[in-house]
Amino acid sequence: MSACVPTRADEPRREEHSHEPHSPPPARRPRLAGADVSASIAVFLIALPLSLGIALATGAPLQAGLVAAAVGGLVAGRLGGAPLQVSGPAAGLTVVTAELIHQYGWRTTCAITVLAGIAQLGLGLLRVARTALAVSPAIVHGMLAGIGVTIAVAQLHIVLGGVPHSSVLDNLRELPAQLARVHPAALAVSVLTLALLVLWPRLPGRAGKLLRKVPTPLVAVAVATTTASLMGLSLPKVDLPSWSSHALAALPDGPVLGLVAAVLTITLVCSVQSLLGAVAVDKLVAGRPEQSAQVGRSDLDRELLGQGAANVVSGALGGLPIAGVAVRSSANVHAGAVSRNSTMLHGVLVVIAALLMVPILELIPLASLAALVMAVGIQMVSLHHIRTVTRHREVLVYAVTTLAVVFFGVLEGVTLGIAMAVGVALHRLTRTRITHDETEGVHHVHVRGQLTFLAVPRLSRTLHLVPQGADAVVELDGSFMDHAAYESLQDWQNTHTVHGGTVELVGRRSGVRIGEPTGPAGLQALTGVAPEESDDCRCHPWTPWRNHQCEIPEAALLRDGQPGDAQGTEADGTDGGAAPSDADGALRADGTNSAGGHGGTREPGKVSEPSPSSGGADALARPDAPEDNTADASEDTGTGAATDTAAGPRAGTAAATSTGARTGAAGATGTNTGTSAGTGTGTGTGAATDTSRPSARQLARGISAFQRNTAPLVRGELARLAREGQQPSQLFLTCADSRLVTSMITSSGPGDLFVVRNVGNLVPLPGRESGDDSVAAAIEYAVDVLEVRSITVCGHSGCGAMQALLASEPGAAQTPLRRWLRHGEPSLQRMSDEDRPWARLAGRAPADAVEQLCLTNVVQQLEHLRSHESVARALRAGELELHGMYFHVGEAQAYLLTEGHEDRVFDHVGVADLSA
Repeated sequence: MSACVPTRADEPRREEHSHEPHSPPPARRPRLAGADVSASIAVFLIALPLSLGIALATGAPLQAGLVAAAVGGLVAGRLGGAPLQVSGPAAGLTVVTAELIHQYGWRTTCAITVLAGIAQLGLGLLRVARTALAVSPAIVHGMLAGIGVTIAVAQLHIVLGGVPHSSVLDNLRELPAQLARVHPAALAVSVLTLALLVLWPRLPGRAGKLLRKVPTPLVAVAVATTTASLMGLSLPKVDLPSWSSHALAALPDGPVLGLVAAVLTITLVCSVQSLLGAVAVDKLVAGRPEQSAQVGRSDLDRELLGQGAANVVSGALGGLPIAGVAVRSSANVHAGAVSRNSTMLHGVLVVIAALLMVPILELIPLASLAALVMAVGIQMVSLHHIRTVTRHREVLVYAVTTLAVVFFGVLEGVTLGIAMAVGVALHRLTRTRITHDETEGVHHVHVRGQLTFLAVPRLSRTLHLVPQGADAVVELDGSFMDHAAYESLQDWQNTHTVHGGTVELVGRRSGVRIGEPTGPAGLQALTGVAPEESDDCRCHPWTPWRNHQCEIPEAALLRDGQPGDAQGTEADGTDGGAAPSDADGALRADGTNSAGGHGGTREPGKVSEPSPSSGGADALARPDAPEDNTADASEDTGTGAATDTAAGPRAGTAAATSTGARTGAAGATGTNTGTSAGTGTGTGTGAATDTSRPSARQLARGISAFQRNTAPLVRGELARLAREGQQPSQLFLTCADSRLVTSMITSSGPGDLFVVRNVGNLVPLPGRESGDDSVAAAIEYAVDVLEVRSITVCGHSGCGAMQALLASEPGAAQTPLRRWLRHGEPSLQRMSDEDRPWARLAGRAPADAVEQLCLTNVVQQLEHLRSHESVARALRAGELELHGMYFHVGEAQAYLLTEGHEDRVFDHVGVADLSA
């Protein structure tokens, strides 16, 4: 696990410059950071072969690719609003440019590029850049996929030693004949290039890690060129004519409508690709704190102006159309660039190469460049994008856009994609299912979808199927209700309640029983107004939580089970025996012990470290030990007896000193949680019934609440998951502690997380499981079968397992819990190793040794993960990410371990981070 740094850096301090009064301050010279120099070289080595390959694929002069790369670096890099985005000839423009060259010729295509740049300048001045982001991602991904298919099919002919045709259908039709006359030398060079593109990023070992720093496209083309030269293969190669004969733009020649359509197509594709690329670069930078501290967020309107200026210059100089390029931008960010100087310097290097490296460039076989571009085209058909649009039920929009781009062209494909997206949106808006059924005398009306005026006739017809005076439940499963539907439902509700019936409205926000003809109150609850209080027990996630225990009336307590005869009051700091306790032996907010007995006086804030005589034994017996340290026994001297009458294996009696511990028949010992905010003396006596513990009745009540309130909202999604199977994107490995609700702290739902929980969030090293392969099996299944993209190890504050590790004694009896906790001993050793820096929290030191071990344990278990074969293989392939997380229960605060180079720091995740 590489070291980690905080996700937010403090504002850099400004240097104070002193100068004589009334004299101008010294001029500041722009400084070129070393990170920008190295990043520019990396981007240049990627851009050079790709620019030549894209020019080859479009049928333009090869020098046009170099012109576009240089102008994209210098002009767009200087004027654009995304400092780290690298612009140049993009694969997404290949098909459009090839069609224009075929139809109008090269010089007119250059003029179209100039006009498109002017159009981009106009859009930038109108500040409409954000509007382009309203295009559905399914349309953008479908457009890129269609372009990728077109590129791959065309370049396949060059790979086989032939010449591509102008359309995809022609290329597919001529492919069998091309396969019959394969050029062996061209195919061999192409296969070598493709093999290097696939294998180079997967080189294993330390040497492989060093070699992988050399850009893969450069390695593939360089090795193929060297091999072809040494073997003396007779192949078509790059031909760069003299710059004196380079063709520049001319006045556009052709039908006006055709030229306008061409300009709009270039403008649309360049603008959308560049703006989406700028947003993607912002996300990449946000994940790298050392860069985000120096690079601000992109100005999209300025970026559109920069792209427009670059296209004007590139077209005027005889270059290809320009847009932001994802491959080069990603390489620029990952290489550590911190300013726009890296982008501009890469443009300077392209100019130098175009002037001084012509003899070397002319050795490159065209088959090698074609293989490189074909690989780029295949990568544009992203399986990740397909899974994403499928999950969001937009696969039809994606498929229509892709096929239309392939068979009709980019502009036509995007137009059809937009039309399909509008049709799907209208279908979803108007598709409302309204059903009626009767169960045990209660009439249920289910409304699935959005309630608009179009659904009012069906809604009214269904509502009138409910007999007058009957009990009715109306389930509204939708996020929108227009005024017509609102009035229709309100009028029926008023009429029905006047005739003696009852109406219960259940929706995403309400779940409120309306027993009186309150009319609009229930509907207002659906639209966001606070609902009226109900007599029923309703715990909704994630409303203010009380250990999932609602206020239960005294009559219900007497009905469900007779309370003990303990007595006392809570207001004066005494024991409230009849009230449900919050935890085993836990202190109430007023500082008193909730278990029955003679309470002693406690000194507020007095805590002690866990020891073998107190906290250690407790922690071993209860891995979910409370978060805070055990209260000092010398400050709490009262004793008493607590009777546990809860059903299940916990039933039994126990006598315990009032140190915050209580022992049941099962031998479990709990520790006191929290520190008292004040002092209180317990005066109650007797046996208190623990009514807060789960029972069969509480379990049934919880299931009933789910069936009534939550099941209608998730039934459709669960039905889809049942049909399609689970496709989680993350493996979340965390502790079995009951206070960690993974879906709550990650805002996830069904199908999102593959969760593994165990005591101490431990990952046993391969071969150390000793008969228990459950964790290793879950990891293998998640990585190899479910193909998750990330694994998160989540520790938490107050972990009982970590307390037990700290308090463990050599030679103690080997219980199942002790045998399991031996997998955490490497974390103990890591924390005691003075040569290793301690993991810590950003902004403060760990509160105590337990918290220090909790943090260290996360880092250690991530290293254990890397030892598993399936994880190591996925990491080498770049298909998996590992994340460390720490959740402070008492603060309800999540901390993330981020990639860095020096320290291991858990930085807290705040609300502001959600926009990054």
